[in-house]
Amino acid sequence: MTELFNSKLCAICKGRKLLCGRPTCPILERFRVAQTVEQKLNKRHIFGSSPPSIFVGEYGYPKVRVGPLVPPIEGNTIHLDSPLKWENKTIKDILYYRSLLVMGETRAEVSVRKSGRVLGEIQELAMSIRPVDSEVILKRKPVVKVVPSEFAPPLGPKAELLDFELTENPKIPRRTDYVVGDELKAEQAIMRLYNWGFDEYYIIRLLSAGLLGIDRKLVPTRWSITAVQDTIGKNLRREILSYPEINAYEVYFHEFLGNRYAVVLMPESYAFELLEVWLKGSLFGSAEPQVLRDYEDFRGIKGYANETTGAYYAARLSVLEHLRKRRRQGRVIVFREVTPAYYAPVGVWQIRVGVKKALENPVGRFETLNEALEAVRKFLEHPLEKYLQRSYLLGHLARQKTLDEWLGKVLT
Repeated sequence: MTELFNSKLCAICKGRKLLCGRPTCPILERFRVAQTVEQKLNKRHIFGSSPPSIFVGEYGYPKVRVGPLVPPIEGNTIHLDSPLKWENKTIKDILYYRSLLVMGETRAEVSVRKSGRVLGEIQELAMSIRPVDSEVILKRKPVVKVVPSEFAPPLGPKAELLDFELTENPKIPRRTDYVVGDELKAEQAIMRLYNWGFDEYYIIRLLSAGLLGIDRKLVPTRWSITAVQDTIGKNLRREILSYPEINAYEVYFHEFLGNRYAVVLMPESYAFELLEVWLKGSLFGSAEPQVLRDYEDFRGIKGYANETTGAYYAARLSVLEHLRKRRRQGRVIVFREVTPAYYAPVGVWQIRVGVKKALENPVGRFETLNEALEAVRKFLEHPLEKYLQRSYLLGHLARQKTLDEWLGKVLT
């Protein structure tokens, strides 16, 4: 792909002319956010209420960076790290929240058998379901690094950790104690917590902190997110396969943080496909946007979702939860269109929420697939035909029956 972002263009623009076509400059926006929190973070000793939150990096695995995330404020800080409750927030809000969370990082072996007191405190923090007053002592003042790249994720300030201590008792549910204290496989532990109603990101935190499974290890946060969403998704898929099929073509749509989500449900046996396009002017867009695709049938996806990566598991989980709630199964296609308004990556949680919100916003029910796709066409900027040419599921339907019967003139 040809990147629309380059240093020469930014040097000419300097964020004033918005030559890249985005509604705001992603680099200047991060500087503005950093400036708003800089004075609060100008110290080596941080005392505040962790949301609670921790982070485990992946670089250098099996020796990784791990540490607590503590803001320089006290009280109810749960909103600073509660992704599934950010559906009414802006990208600027998310950047601000992340910039307030100071990470005191230390290196650790992933095997928790070798853990010391500090890692034990981090694990207790991870188990809490409410903010915990915490004290962090750093080697130097934390640095808010604004990486001059529009692709950098919103990372908070960090510095090497000298000491970390919880200054109050964390609120740990009895069921968490039970699961953590029992010798359960990671999948069993994840599903028990999920079916008991625990927040998905709480489960991710427990897995990341090395608290779940038999051979317990620290799991990088990014890996934990995909692992938990994939595990829950596999179990929900097995459940919905016993349900009857939906009885009409259904279309849903929602736009969230510069991402468009159109969802089509078809009266067929379960299958799922994510079709994704980064439009011209978006973060990973090019002059000629390409359709990315991953799919599965009732047997699940083969290997890893190589084209859409973590977005696939996030979107699929929202779809499976919708079908489970209705006690139905169906063939599902999610169209994701990323616009220039998505000027800073904020994580796959926004895909999870975006698809969930779309499935709460029906466009209509249709008798034919052609009518449903014509409804979808109205919401998309990229030509629908380009999506259909890449779609495995629609191509499979076309092979089963004639093109005219399934799609009319849509593919011509």
